Amino acid sequence: MKWTQIKVKCKPDVLDTVCAVMSMTDSHLQIEDFSDVIEYNPVYGELIDEELLKRRDEAAVSIYISADSNAAEISQQIEERLSHAGAVHETEIISLDEQDWADNWKQYYKPVKIGRRLVIVPEWETYSASDEEIVVTMDPGMAFGTGTHESTQLCAALLEEYLPAGAHVIDIGTGSGILAICASKLGASLVEAYDIDPMAVRIAGENAVKNGCQNIRCGCSDLLAAVNGIYDFAVANITSDIICRMAPVLGRYLRSGALTALSGIIDEQRDRVMAAMIAGGFEAAGELHANGWTGLLMRYKG
Repeated sequence: MKWTQIKVKCKPDVLDTVCAVMSMTDSHLQIEDFSDVIEYNPVYGELIDEELLKRRDEAAVSIYISADSNAAEISQQIEERLSHAGAVHETEIISLDEQDWADNWKQYYKPVKIGRRLVIVPEWETYSASDEEIVVTMDPGMAFGTGTHESTQLCAALLEEYLPAGAHVIDIGTGSGILAICASKLGASLVEAYDIDPMAVRIAGENAVKNGCQNIRCGCSDLLAAVNGIYDFAVANITSDIICRMAPVLGRYLRSGALTALSGIIDEQRDRVMAAMIAGGFEAAGELHANGWTGLLMRYKG
């Protein structure tokens, strides 16, 4: 189906006025407002794209109308009302295809090698693997985890290097299931993958099936709240604050000597995470860095 996007760009101080005017045409508004983006958010700030910090004085409001509606006429009505209200703005009219919304991003997602042998391949791409390569087929859907982000790559590299054969693994905050699948293909006997988001749990399960990983079990849990097992290896690609929150109790779910691969840690938070893990009964066992991100390997002392 064809759609037309009418997008009005403005400054945050007139955003309410723009929203009010555009809601006269359509009550379903897409609002872009970066004015409340801060450099560090106590929970999720590390995942904020630095480009957003440069856009804190920008805002935009969009409506989407069917292609058979008169976009020029609707746009003109919006223009007149905004001008009358004295709201400085800029208007764009953009033609869209519904299929483009769903699939256009896929052209930028290509096979990527992480670690020495692991290769993450989008399910719509063809890839000829060498004998030593381990292929993980992925469709991330709306979950985090394509293999292109440094934090995912650091965890995967630690898994590849340190995962014992036959290990019982827990993946905390599994997202698309990418690390759980890596663990399975690297020789884990059983992988339990948890996420707080039911959609991520569903996507992870589907990706596990696509990869033939019958030893992966996916479930919904707020970190470790619904977890009952004891594990030989843990992996968590989340954020520094959540790792620190989890550190005091993680050892309850690990055998003595079990390893934990951690990422989602910006370099500036490395010492803080390390201190929290040591206080939780762990010791340092390895460390990787890439483009401002840290991956930590910790050993539970029991």
